[in-house]
Parts: sequence; structure tokens; C-alpha cells
Amino acid sequence: MSTPEHNHTEDVVAEAQPTTDLPIEDQDGSATDASGDDDSDAGRERALLAGLSDYELADDDHALLAGDPDALARAASMAPLPVLAVVGRPNVGKSTLVNRIIGRREAVVEDKPGVTRDRVSYPAEWGGRNFMVVDTGGWEVDARGLDARVAEQSEIAIGLADAIMFVVDATVGPTATDEKVVKLLRKSGKPVVLCANKVDGPRAEADASELWSLGLGEPYPVSALHGRGTGDLLEAAMKALPTTSEHGVAIQQGPRRVALVGRPNVGKSSLLNKVAGSERVVVDSTAGTTRDPVDELIVLKGKPWTFVDTAGIRRRVHQTQGADFYASLRTQAAIEKAEVAVVLLDASVSLTEQDTRVISQVIESGRAVVIAYNKWDLMDEDRRPYLEREIEKELVQVQWAPRVNISAMTGWHMDRLVPALERSLESWDTRISTGKLNSFLGELVAAHPHPLRGGKQPRILFATQASTRPPRFVIFSTGFLEAGYRRFIERRLRETFGFEGSPISISVRVREKRKR
Repeated sequence: MSTPEHNHTEDVVAEAQPTTDLPIEDQDGSATDASGDDDSDAGRERALLAGLSDYELADDDHALLAGDPDALARAASMAPLPVLAVVGRPNVGKSTLVNRIIGRREAVVEDKPGVTRDRVSYPAEWGGRNFMVVDTGGWEVDARGLDARVAEQSEIAIGLADAIMFVVDATVGPTATDEKVVKLLRKSGKPVVLCANKVDGPRAEADASELWSLGLGEPYPVSALHGRGTGDLLEAAMKALPTTSEHGVAIQQGPRRVALVGRPNVGKSSLLNKVAGSERVVVDSTAGTTRDPVDELIVLKGKPWTFVDTAGIRRRVHQTQGADFYASLRTQAAIEKAEVAVVLLDASVSLTEQDTRVISQVIESGRAVVIAYNKWDLMDEDRRPYLEREIEKELVQVQWAPRVNISAMTGWHMDRLVPALERSLESWDTRISTGKLNSFLGELVAAHPHPLRGGKQPRILFATQASTRPPRFVIFSTGFLEAGYRRFIERRLRETFGFEGSPISISVRVREKRKR
């Protein structure tokens, strides 16, 4: 992934030797202005393509030159999927059961209570039926502080579900907390499927029979860890679930996916709650409150967006342990599933190595970028000049990313977030026609040829945009283009065509003339 480094680039350009030969030219020798009309651009493209026939090209070269790599089918309209909420007190195996249902290790699991804190939705399928399964934090009686907010999220999940899967630890039996949850479930009026978890063999099934006393009907003995009995449990859940949801949201042509990323405690969850207009995720001053990525469909300015709150990126993945390790992996997966990432930085404190690492992680993943300086309301006047110097020094490689100054707590300048997201996504989707691209390069290298190295000067033969999301350009040349010259091309591409908020990749394929 190339990034602009202006000082090095200017040195390279200054070293360039004047030449009368244009590295890119029409067959009649006349250069075309990058802003010329479409006919001249198309003519240049045909001429340069014809010239490529004199060079040795690989099979993938021909595929690149002939194909349309961005031909994607539009997402079909989706009916709201029924929602199954998995609830229960802490450490009864809810997240393990959710992983079993969806068929992969997605929810964070660790052998201690309280690992899951938010309600997290995952698409699932059983017996040919699609539905959403919602993992929740443990519900406790008379919880306080962070635990109280976790319990609130579980109660919200019950209210927004079409059916409930109530998980009880069969080895412990019904507890006072379980009985309190039962009262809450009866009050909701939702159909309930009772899961007697941690039944690892026939002997433990006797323990499961004790759960009849809860008055919720038949308890289904299950071992979420080993998969025992989950088939019968899911069959019962499918009978309880309606075919369409009363609470789901119909999605038309897939809303754009936005990942909220940053180091712990920069305000990602507060930002999600603010744009959602409700207490969607648990917010606490304790760093690392969020463990699982949390998806939320939100309509802003008449358009649907999927916002994903992620776990804070603490340090390099191999230095993390336990739940933090799996949370960091899910954050990386959430970034890769997203289209644009909002990198939150704390404006009230100095930029850290973690902050720059998060930005690099997003750029390396090829996502569009918006940098949001949060907690602007907490920044004093003495901090402001230091912040400007930090931006000039530490963020020089992402000057192309739009910046918004916001306060997720008060909502200050939140209206600027969506326009910044739209600009970045538009750049991420941008395709430059091959004719315009080669006309642009023709003018550029005529004015600033590549430096001579060893008495030779590489000649650019042809260029094309191989893909979008992010924009990736491939240049065919007679010799290798130095990294500084590629950065120079990138900078001029941005000046001419925009690409605000999107990383750009430029690769070079060196090709030799055919032997006759």
C-alpha cells in the first residue's frame, strides 16, 4: 500500500533529467491533456493497448486488460429475519451456545463470568430457515454499576426478540436469579425455549429434569461445548420462531457498513449510542468494556447504515491474552467486513502509538477512512496548538483522510460525520476510465520524467485501474518505478481526481519486448 511522503517525492522529481522522449505518447507522438475530451482519451487508450502487443504479457495481464473486476450483483431486498435472543444469568454458557448455533467461534468465550457485555446479533441458519441469534450479557438481580447496564441490555434484547432461548446451568439447578428471569420472560409474553446446558452425558440428564420446576415447559438437555442435544433444541426454537420478524428491519440493497475503531476508552460505544439515539451498548469509564463487535442498523438522513462498535485495540494481537486476544481478532474481522472505518482519537490527550497502529491497521485492510477527534469538549485551549503539531507530524501519511471534530457525549458536530463517510465511500468506489488515466499519466511523466538510473529510464507503456474498494492501479512499464516516484504519482492522482478518504494501491508490472 503506497502512502504519500512529500519530501522524498520532491527529491526524486528534482533529480529527474530533461528528455525529449515522452514515456507515454500517442503513435503520432502527440501528448494528450488529462482533461481532454473522451474521444482523445479513448484514442490514446487504443494506441497504447496496440503498443502493448509488442511486449511479453502473462495470462493474468490479458485477463486484467480484458476483464471487468468490479462487476458485482446488487444485494437483493431482504425480509426482516426472526430474532432469537439467548438469555440467562452469567457463566451458564450462552456465548458457547451461540457459537454452536452459528457454527463458528464468533462470540467471545472465556471461563469466567461477565465476558459478554453487549447484546450482539449474528445471522444463523437451521433446517433451511434463516434467523438472527442475539447473544446477551448475564442477567443478575439487583446488579449495580457496569453489571446493571449489562442487565439492561439483556432486558432490551428480550423486548426486541420474537422468541427467547433461556439458558440454565443444569449442574447447578434453578437458582433465585433464574426464577427472577422467568418472571421477566412471562411478563414479556414471548415464546420461550428452555435450554438445560452443561449436560455432558446420560447421567446429567437427571439434573436437567429438575428444571421442569421453572414452569417453562420441557427443558432440552444440551452440551453447548460438545454439541450434544443442540439439534433437538434448535428444532424447538424453529417451532417457536415466526417466519418473519415483528422487530427486524428490512434492508434494501445493503446499507454501508461502518466500523468504529480505536484504542480502549476513546468513546466508540458512546458514539454508537449517540447516532442510534438510544443506549444501544454498554458504556462505562472502564477501558475495554466492549468485547464483541456490535452491529446496529441506523437510519441517518434517510439512508440506512450499519454501524459496528468494536473492542478497543490495546496492543499487538500476539501480546494479548484470553478474552482480549479473541476480541482483538474480532475487531480485525469487523474492519475487514466493513466498508469504511471511523478511527476515533481522543482530542483531549496526546496521540499514542496505539492510535497510529489502529490507523495503519485500517489502511492495510484497504478500508475507506474517516478520522474523528472525539471528546473535543474536554480539550482546553492549551492543548489545541499541540494537537495541530501532532496532526502535522504523526498523521502526515493520512492527510488524505477527512477529519471531523466531535463530542460523542454531547452530540456536538455529529451532523458532520455522515458527509465525511459519504465522501470517503465515494472515493473508495471511484473508477477512472483507462483513457483518462493514461492521458493523465502522459502529461505527468512528460513534465516530470522518472529519474535516470544507470543510464536507463523506464518507460511507462500502459496503465489501468484494476479494481475499486480500494482503488488499485496497475502500471505496465519497461523498468521498475522507484517507490518515491510511485508516491509522487499517487499524490498527483489525489490532486487531480480526489480520492479523499480512500487508500490507493499502485503496483508496477515490468514487461520486456517480444523476441522476434
